[in-house]
Amino acid sequence: MAQALATYDSIMSELKSRNFRPLYYLMGDEPYYIDLISNWIAENVMQPEERDFDQTVLFGSDVTASQIVDAAKRYPMMSKYQVLIVKEAQNVKNTEPLEKYFKSPMPSTILVMCHKNGTVDGRKKEYVKSIQQAGVLFESKKLKDRDLPSFIEGYLKAKNTSVDPKSTQLIADAVGADLSRLVGELDKVLLSLPEGDRRVTPQVVEDQIGVSKDFNGYELRDAIVNRNVFKANQIVKYFDENPKAGSIYSFLPLLFNYFQNLMIAFYCPQKNSADRVAEWLEMKNAWFAKDYMTGMKNYSGMKVMQILGKIREIDAKSKGLDNPNTPPGELMKELIFFILH
Repeated sequence: MAQALATYDSIMSELKSRNFRPLYYLMGDEPYYIDLISNWIAENVMQPEERDFDQTVLFGSDVTASQIVDAAKRYPMMSKYQVLIVKEAQNVKNTEPLEKYFKSPMPSTILVMCHKNGTVDGRKKEYVKSIQQAGVLFESKKLKDRDLPSFIEGYLKAKNTSVDPKSTQLIADAVGADLSRLVGELDKVLLSLPEGDRRVTPQVVEDQIGVSKDFNGYELRDAIVNRNVFKANQIVKYFDENPKAGSIYSFLPLLFNYFQNLMIAFYCPQKNSADRVAEWLEMKNAWFAKDYMTGMKNYSGMKVMQILGKIREIDAKSKGLDNPNTPPGELMKELIFFILH
């Protein structure tokens, strides 16, 4: 895939300008953007009364590539365009007929291929080349955990709503990188806000998403960063007594991600500068680097390496390896003790 892939913003800019392409091949592990683009096309290319005649939805598991091509070659009846949306396109077998069609697509057909949970086989270079020549090839990638706060801030800002950094991290830690679920939770928060106060606070997050503003992954990490032994043990005790509120399985990735980044921060050429550390860790701004500046003061590089090893050990034990009967709560206490002492 030598040619640069299209971006979500560039695709939407063209669509809203009604500059339509004969083919949109939407692929990737993050269904959120695939759904946004395909839904926009389905809802905005033609008028509602035209859709019954000139808009068709097919499923890749139910049709062959030849049947898709036959449908794509039809002329529109009531509209300037025919819209053909193929969901589950990853299930289409023998794509040779499609490759031939892509080399000379119908200009009056807008074919949308929705290929979720994967990408086009990179070995099929001619197929990929034919897609890019015919229209748009887009890959919707899963967001990394470090990118979630920026996504949350941007989504809320677009809705004229502000959010403080702690609330942003609380939401990111509680919901994770499933963007469809994340957007659903954010929309629920937005509906709860009064018109005169469009601010998302930790209390709002607690009320609407069900994350305690005092006992959560963010507060546990904060206690560990600052080596606050009492607070860390208080939070671990709370989760041991309230397993539905959180568990070792959600906290281990959170802690591993922090200490892994902290290890990288030690190699920053200018590790005394929050701005440089933020750039080194590919973070949005210096505010997000403050925990790593504190961490480098409270932990040595050697200790961080040992902690990463201990997290791996506890992770293995939590999955039953070399651990016949130690419960998750005790494993978490063992890990926190190791980190803080």
